[in-house]
Amino acid sequence: MQWALHDPDHGAYGSGRLQVGPRGDFATSPSLGPDFAALLALQIAQWLEAQPPQAPLALVETGPGEGQLALQLAEALSQGWPALAARTELVLVEPNAGMAARQRQLLEHAPLPCCWCSFEQLAAEPVAGVMLAHEVLDALAVERIVWDGALWRHQRVALHGEPGAEPLLRLQAGEPLPPEALAPLEPLGLLQPGSQRPPGWTTELHPGLEPWLQRAGRSLASGQLLVVDYAHEAWRYYAPQRSNGTLMAYRQQRASDDPLLEPGHWDLTAHLCVETLVAAAETAGWSQLGQRSQGESLLALGLAQRLHGLQQQDSAQLPQLLSRREALLRLVDPGALGAFRWMAFSRGLAAPDPCLFLQDPPLA
Repeated sequence: MQWALHDPDHGAYGSGRLQVGPRGDFATSPSLGPDFAALLALQIAQWLEAQPPQAPLALVETGPGEGQLALQLAEALSQGWPALAARTELVLVEPNAGMAARQRQLLEHAPLPCCWCSFEQLAAEPVAGVMLAHEVLDALAVERIVWDGALWRHQRVALHGEPGAEPLLRLQAGEPLPPEALAPLEPLGLLQPGSQRPPGWTTELHPGLEPWLQRAGRSLASGQLLVVDYAHEAWRYYAPQRSNGTLMAYRQQRASDDPLLEPGHWDLTAHLCVETLVAAAETAGWSQLGQRSQGESLLALGLAQRLHGLQQQDSAQLPQLLSRREALLRLVDPGALGAFRWMAFSRGLAAPDPCLFLQDPPLA
Protein backbone atom coordinates (compact mmCIF):
# COMPACT_ATOMS: atom_id res chain seq x y z
CA MET A 1 0.00 0.00 0.00
CA GLN A 2 2.85 2.38 0.84
CA TRP A 3 4.59 1.63 -2.45
CA ALA A 4 1.43 1.77 -4.54
CA LEU A 5 0.50 5.20 -3.19
CA HIS A 6 3.77 6.97 -2.49
CA ASP A 7 6.57 5.60 -4.68
CA PRO A 8 7.98 8.78 -6.30
CA ASP A 9 8.03 7.29 -9.80
CA HIS A 10 5.18 4.78 -9.88
CA GLY A 11 2.94 5.61 -6.88
CA ALA A 12 -0.54 6.98 -7.41
CA TYR A 13 0.21 10.05 -5.27
CA GLY A 14 4.00 10.03 -5.45
CA SER A 15 3.96 10.47 -9.23
CA GLY A 16 1.08 12.95 -9.12
CA ARG A 17 -0.99 10.60 -11.26
CA LEU A 18 -4.23 10.73 -9.26
CA GLN A 19 -6.61 13.64 -9.85
CA VAL A 20 -8.96 14.78 -7.08
CA GLY A 21 -12.34 16.25 -7.93
CA PRO A 22 -15.74 15.45 -9.49
CA ARG A 23 -14.03 14.96 -12.87
CA GLY A 24 -11.02 13.19 -11.40
CA ASP A 25 -10.55 9.86 -9.67
CA PHE A 26 -12.68 10.72 -6.64
CA ALA A 27 -14.45 13.76 -5.21
CA THR A 28 -13.77 15.34 -1.82
CA SER A 29 -15.77 17.91 0.13
CA PRO A 30 -13.54 20.87 -0.90
CA SER A 31 -13.67 19.81 -4.55
CA LEU A 32 -17.44 20.48 -4.60
CA GLY A 33 -16.96 24.21 -4.07
CA PRO A 34 -15.92 26.79 -1.43
CA ASP A 35 -18.87 26.38 0.96
CA PHE A 36 -17.22 23.52 2.87
CA ALA A 37 -14.15 25.65 3.60
CA ALA A 38 -16.27 28.71 4.42
CA LEU A 39 -18.08 26.75 7.14
CA LEU A 40 -14.91 25.06 8.42
CA ALA A 41 -13.22 28.47 8.62
CA LEU A 42 -15.55 29.42 11.49
CA GLN A 43 -14.05 26.61 13.57
CA ILE A 44 -10.49 27.32 12.42
CA ALA A 45 -10.85 31.00 13.31
CA GLN A 46 -12.22 30.23 16.78
CA TRP A 47 -9.23 28.04 17.53
CA LEU A 48 -6.69 30.49 16.12
CA GLU A 49 -8.22 33.38 18.08
CA ALA A 50 -7.71 31.39 21.32
CA GLN A 51 -3.94 31.65 20.85
CA PRO A 52 -2.03 34.53 22.54
CA PRO A 53 -2.67 37.86 20.77
CA GLN A 54 -0.06 39.12 18.30
CA ALA A 55 1.76 35.78 18.24
CA PRO A 56 2.52 34.28 14.79
CA LEU A 57 0.14 31.49 13.84
CA ALA A 58 0.14 28.57 11.43
CA LEU A 59 -2.60 26.71 9.62
CA VAL A 60 -1.01 23.35 8.84
CA GLU A 61 -2.61 21.06 6.30
CA THR A 62 -1.22 17.56 6.01
CA GLY A 63 -1.66 15.72 2.72
CA PRO A 64 -3.26 18.75 0.99
CA GLY A 65 -4.30 16.90 -2.18
CA GLU A 66 -4.80 19.38 -5.01
CA GLY A 67 -4.47 22.33 -2.57
CA GLN A 68 -8.12 23.34 -2.96
CA LEU A 69 -8.96 23.28 0.75
CA ALA A 70 -5.82 25.22 1.65
CA LEU A 71 -6.64 27.93 -0.90
CA GLN A 72 -10.30 28.13 0.07
CA LEU A 73 -9.47 28.40 3.79
CA ALA A 74 -6.86 31.08 3.09
CA GLU A 75 -9.45 33.07 1.14
CA ALA A 76 -12.13 32.61 3.82
CA LEU A 77 -9.81 33.71 6.63
CA SER A 78 -8.50 36.72 4.73
CA GLN A 79 -12.04 37.87 3.94
CA GLY A 80 -13.71 37.10 7.28
CA TRP A 81 -10.89 37.59 9.77
CA PRO A 82 -8.30 39.89 8.13
CA ALA A 83 -6.46 40.71 11.36
CA LEU A 84 -6.13 37.02 12.17
CA ALA A 85 -5.07 36.20 8.62
CA ALA A 86 -2.37 38.87 8.78
CA ARG A 87 -0.41 36.81 11.31
CA THR A 88 -1.22 33.34 9.92
CA GLU A 89 1.00 31.30 7.62
CA LEU A 90 -0.26 28.40 5.53
CA VAL A 91 2.01 25.37 6.05
CA LEU A 92 1.60 22.35 3.79
CA VAL A 93 3.02 18.96 4.71
CA GLU A 94 3.13 17.04 1.43
CA PRO A 95 5.48 14.06 1.08
CA ASN A 96 4.83 13.57 -2.64
CA ALA A 97 6.65 15.80 -5.11
CA GLY A 98 4.06 15.25 -7.85
CA MET A 99 1.23 16.54 -5.66
CA ALA A 100 3.31 19.40 -4.22
CA ALA A 101 4.01 20.71 -7.73
CA ARG A 102 0.28 21.01 -8.43
CA GLN A 103 -0.32 22.64 -5.04
CA ARG A 104 2.36 25.27 -5.67
CA GLN A 105 0.77 26.18 -8.97
CA LEU A 106 -2.70 26.55 -7.44
CA LEU A 107 -1.48 28.48 -4.37
CA GLU A 108 0.87 30.80 -6.24
CA HIS A 109 -1.36 33.82 -5.52
CA ALA A 110 -2.94 32.67 -2.24
CA PRO A 111 -3.81 35.51 0.17
CA LEU A 112 -1.75 33.91 2.96
CA PRO A 113 2.00 33.25 2.85
CA CYS A 114 2.65 29.57 2.06
CA CYS A 115 5.48 27.17 2.72
CA TRP A 116 6.01 23.44 2.20
CA CYS A 117 7.90 21.38 4.74
CA SER A 118 8.05 17.98 6.39
CA PHE A 119 7.07 17.01 9.92
CA GLU A 120 10.76 16.68 10.70
CA GLN A 121 11.44 20.25 9.58
CA LEU A 122 8.48 21.53 11.59
CA ALA A 123 9.65 19.64 14.67
CA ALA A 124 12.84 21.75 14.68
CA GLU A 125 10.66 24.86 15.20
CA PRO A 126 7.16 23.75 16.27
CA VAL A 127 4.35 26.13 15.39
CA ALA A 128 1.23 27.30 17.21
CA GLY A 129 -2.13 27.07 15.51
CA VAL A 130 -4.33 24.46 13.86
CA MET A 131 -3.45 21.27 12.00
CA LEU A 132 -5.80 19.59 9.53
CA ALA A 133 -5.80 15.98 8.39
CA HIS A 134 -8.58 15.87 5.81
CA GLU A 135 -8.82 12.42 4.21
CA VAL A 136 -5.18 11.74 5.13
CA LEU A 137 -5.11 9.00 7.75
CA ASP A 138 -7.21 6.67 5.61
CA ALA A 139 -4.25 6.51 3.22
CA LEU A 140 -1.78 5.29 5.84
CA ALA A 141 -0.67 1.75 5.07
CA VAL A 142 -2.67 -0.84 7.01
CA GLU A 143 -1.86 -4.34 8.22
CA ARG A 144 -4.30 -6.95 6.94
CA ILE A 145 -5.08 -9.98 9.08
CA VAL A 146 -7.16 -13.06 8.28
CA TRP A 147 -8.86 -15.64 10.52
CA ASP A 148 -8.25 -19.25 9.38
CA GLY A 149 -10.75 -20.79 11.80
CA ALA A 150 -8.16 -21.40 14.52
CA LEU A 151 -5.50 -18.68 14.30
CA TRP A 152 -5.12 -15.06 13.27
CA ARG A 153 -2.61 -14.72 10.45
CA HIS A 154 -1.01 -11.87 8.55
CA GLN A 155 -2.35 -11.44 5.05
CA ARG A 156 0.45 -11.08 2.52
CA VAL A 157 0.82 -10.01 -1.08
CA ALA A 158 2.35 -12.93 -2.97
CA LEU A 159 3.72 -13.29 -6.48
CA HIS A 160 2.34 -16.21 -8.50
CA GLY A 161 3.06 -17.34 -12.02
CA GLU A 162 4.15 -20.16 -14.28
CA PRO A 163 7.52 -20.03 -16.06
CA GLY A 164 7.24 -17.87 -19.15
CA ALA A 165 3.92 -16.35 -18.08
CA GLU A 166 3.30 -12.91 -16.68
CA PRO A 167 3.34 -13.12 -12.87
CA LEU A 168 0.21 -12.28 -10.87
CA LEU A 169 -0.23 -10.64 -7.48
CA ARG A 170 -2.49 -12.41 -5.00
CA LEU A 171 -3.50 -11.99 -1.37
CA GLN A 172 -2.86 -15.04 0.77
CA ALA A 173 -2.62 -16.00 4.43
CA GLY A 174 0.85 -15.82 5.93
CA GLU A 175 2.40 -16.66 9.28
CA PRO A 176 0.36 -16.60 12.52
CA LEU A 177 0.37 -13.43 14.58
CA PRO A 178 2.84 -13.69 17.48
CA PRO A 179 1.54 -13.27 21.06
CA GLU A 180 2.65 -9.62 21.29
CA ALA A 181 0.63 -8.82 18.14
CA LEU A 182 -2.48 -10.52 19.55
CA ALA A 183 -2.70 -8.33 22.67
CA PRO A 184 -4.01 -5.21 20.84
CA LEU A 185 -6.82 -7.32 19.35
CA GLU A 186 -8.42 -7.92 22.76
CA PRO A 187 -9.98 -4.44 23.23
CA LEU A 188 -11.22 -4.56 19.64
CA GLY A 189 -13.29 -7.67 20.36
CA LEU A 190 -11.32 -9.89 17.98
CA LEU A 191 -10.31 -12.46 20.60
CA GLN A 192 -13.77 -13.12 21.99
CA PRO A 193 -14.83 -16.78 21.71
CA GLY A 194 -17.84 -17.62 19.60
CA SER A 195 -17.58 -14.51 17.46
CA GLN A 196 -19.06 -16.30 14.44
CA ARG A 197 -16.28 -15.22 12.11
CA PRO A 198 -15.84 -17.83 9.38
CA PRO A 199 -12.45 -18.92 8.02
CA GLY A 200 -11.22 -16.30 5.56
CA TRP A 201 -12.70 -13.39 7.52
CA THR A 202 -10.35 -10.45 6.91
CA THR A 203 -9.87 -7.00 8.41
CA GLU A 204 -7.30 -4.24 8.94
CA LEU A 205 -5.14 -2.96 11.77
CA HIS A 206 -3.60 0.52 11.78
CA PRO A 207 0.03 0.44 12.93
CA GLY A 208 0.83 3.72 11.15
CA LEU A 209 -1.48 5.88 13.26
CA GLU A 210 0.62 6.28 16.39
CA PRO A 211 3.88 7.13 14.53
CA TRP A 212 2.00 9.68 12.42
CA LEU A 213 0.41 11.27 15.48
CA GLN A 214 3.77 11.36 17.26
CA ARG A 215 5.35 13.22 14.33
CA ALA A 216 2.38 15.56 14.08
CA GLY A 217 2.56 16.26 17.82
CA ARG A 218 6.23 17.19 17.67
CA SER A 219 5.35 19.72 14.95
CA LEU A 220 2.65 21.60 16.90
CA ALA A 221 3.72 23.42 20.05
CA SER A 222 0.13 24.29 20.95
CA GLY A 223 -3.18 24.09 19.18
CA GLN A 224 -5.69 21.70 17.72
CA LEU A 225 -5.68 18.80 15.30
CA LEU A 226 -8.84 18.13 13.29
CA VAL A 227 -9.10 14.72 11.64
CA VAL A 228 -11.81 14.39 8.98
CA ASP A 229 -12.18 10.87 7.66
CA TYR A 230 -14.41 7.82 7.39
CA ALA A 231 -14.35 6.03 10.74
CA HIS A 232 -16.32 3.38 12.62
CA GLU A 233 -16.42 2.40 16.27
CA ALA A 234 -14.75 -0.96 16.90
CA TRP A 235 -18.06 -2.81 17.29
CA ARG A 236 -18.98 -1.77 13.73
CA TYR A 237 -15.51 -1.91 12.21
CA TYR A 238 -14.88 -5.46 13.39
CA ALA A 239 -18.45 -6.73 13.19
CA PRO A 240 -18.66 -10.38 12.00
CA GLN A 241 -20.67 -9.38 8.93
CA ARG A 242 -17.86 -7.03 7.73
CA SER A 243 -15.98 -10.01 6.35
CA ASN A 244 -13.61 -8.21 3.99
CA GLY A 245 -12.64 -5.18 6.05
CA THR A 246 -12.83 -1.66 4.62
CA LEU A 247 -9.84 -1.56 2.25
CA MET A 248 -10.99 -0.12 -1.09
CA ALA A 249 -9.49 1.10 -4.35
CA TYR A 250 -10.76 4.15 -6.28
CA ARG A 251 -10.11 5.37 -9.80
CA GLN A 252 -12.09 7.56 -12.22
CA GLN A 253 -15.10 7.64 -9.88
CA ARG A 254 -15.17 3.83 -9.65
CA ALA A 255 -14.70 1.74 -6.53
CA SER A 256 -13.28 -1.77 -6.16
CA ASP A 257 -12.60 -4.06 -3.20
CA ASP A 258 -9.53 -5.46 -5.00
CA PRO A 259 -6.46 -3.55 -3.72
CA LEU A 260 -4.17 -5.23 -6.27
CA LEU A 261 -5.71 -3.70 -9.40
CA GLU A 262 -3.02 -1.93 -11.45
CA PRO A 263 -0.86 -0.93 -8.47
CA GLY A 264 0.06 2.74 -8.63
CA HIS A 265 -2.97 3.71 -10.70
CA TRP A 266 -5.69 3.41 -8.04
CA ASP A 267 -6.17 5.25 -4.76
CA LEU A 268 -6.15 2.87 -1.78
CA THR A 269 -8.01 3.73 1.39
CA ALA A 270 -9.15 2.05 4.60
CA HIS A 271 -11.57 3.43 7.19
CA LEU A 272 -10.30 4.37 10.64
CA CYS A 273 -11.31 2.67 13.87
CA VAL A 274 -12.36 5.35 16.36
CA GLU A 275 -11.02 3.59 19.45
CA THR A 276 -7.70 2.84 17.77
CA LEU A 277 -7.29 6.47 16.68
CA VAL A 278 -8.18 7.89 20.11
CA ALA A 279 -5.82 5.48 21.89
CA ALA A 280 -2.98 6.30 19.50
CA ALA A 281 -3.60 10.03 19.89
CA GLU A 282 -3.57 9.87 23.68
CA THR A 283 -0.36 7.81 23.63
CA ALA A 284 1.16 10.49 21.38
CA GLY A 285 0.25 13.26 23.85
CA TRP A 286 -2.97 14.59 22.33
CA SER A 287 -6.11 15.32 24.35
CA GLN A 288 -9.42 14.42 22.76
CA LEU A 289 -11.87 17.32 22.40
CA GLY A 290 -14.74 15.38 20.85
CA GLN A 291 -16.15 13.96 17.64
CA ARG A 292 -19.21 14.26 15.45
CA SER A 293 -20.36 13.28 11.98
CA GLN A 294 -19.64 15.74 9.19
CA GLY A 295 -23.34 16.31 8.64
CA GLU A 296 -23.87 17.28 12.28
CA SER A 297 -20.67 19.36 12.31
CA LEU A 298 -21.57 21.44 9.26
CA LEU A 299 -25.11 22.00 10.52
CA ALA A 300 -23.68 23.27 13.81
CA LEU A 301 -21.48 25.66 11.81
CA GLY A 302 -24.46 27.10 9.93
CA LEU A 303 -25.03 25.02 6.80
CA ALA A 304 -28.81 25.25 7.12
CA GLN A 305 -28.61 29.05 7.23
CA ARG A 306 -26.37 28.99 4.16
CA LEU A 307 -28.92 26.85 2.32
CA HIS A 308 -31.72 29.22 3.34
CA GLY A 309 -29.67 32.15 2.10
CA LEU A 310 -29.52 30.71 -1.39
CA GLN A 311 -33.27 31.26 -1.67
CA GLN A 312 -32.72 35.01 -1.31
CA GLN A 313 -30.24 35.22 -4.19
CA ASP A 314 -30.91 36.64 -7.65
CA SER A 315 -32.87 34.07 -9.67
CA ALA A 316 -30.85 35.07 -12.73
CA GLN A 317 -28.08 32.94 -11.22
CA LEU A 318 -30.35 29.91 -10.89
CA PRO A 319 -27.93 27.34 -12.43
CA GLN A 320 -25.12 28.37 -10.08
CA LEU A 321 -27.48 28.44 -7.08
CA LEU A 322 -28.81 24.96 -7.84
CA SER A 323 -25.25 23.67 -8.17
CA ARG A 324 -24.31 25.14 -4.78
CA ARG A 325 -27.48 23.72 -3.23
CA GLU A 326 -26.67 20.26 -4.56
CA ALA A 327 -23.11 20.51 -3.24
CA LEU A 328 -24.29 21.60 0.22
CA LEU A 329 -26.73 18.71 0.39
CA ARG A 330 -24.02 16.25 -0.66
CA LEU A 331 -21.83 17.51 2.19
CA VAL A 332 -24.40 16.38 4.77
CA ASP A 333 -25.81 13.34 2.98
CA PRO A 334 -25.62 10.56 5.65
CA GLY A 335 -25.13 8.00 2.89
CA ALA A 336 -22.05 9.77 1.51
CA LEU A 337 -19.89 12.71 2.62
CA GLY A 338 -22.11 13.47 5.60
CA ALA A 339 -20.96 10.21 7.19
CA PHE A 340 -17.38 11.43 7.53
CA ARG A 341 -16.27 11.75 11.16
CA TRP A 342 -14.79 14.98 12.51
CA MET A 343 -12.47 14.17 15.44
CA ALA A 344 -10.71 16.99 17.30
CA PHE A 345 -7.65 16.81 19.54
CA SER A 346 -5.48 19.42 21.26
CA ARG A 347 -2.06 19.77 22.85
CA GLY A 348 -0.19 22.45 24.78
CA LEU A 349 -3.36 24.26 25.87
CA ALA A 350 -4.26 24.70 29.53
CA ALA A 351 -7.99 25.16 28.95
CA PRO A 352 -9.07 24.50 25.35
CA ASP A 353 -12.10 26.45 24.18
CA PRO A 354 -15.22 24.40 23.37
CA CYS A 355 -15.55 23.39 19.73
CA LEU A 356 -18.19 25.14 17.67
CA PHE A 357 -18.84 22.03 15.62
CA LEU A 358 -19.70 20.05 18.77
CA GLN A 359 -22.46 22.47 19.75
CA ASP A 360 -26.11 22.13 18.79
CA PRO A 361 -26.97 23.63 15.38
CA PRO A 362 -28.40 27.18 15.49
CA LEU A 363 -32.01 27.64 14.51
CA ALA A 364 -32.48 28.09 10.76
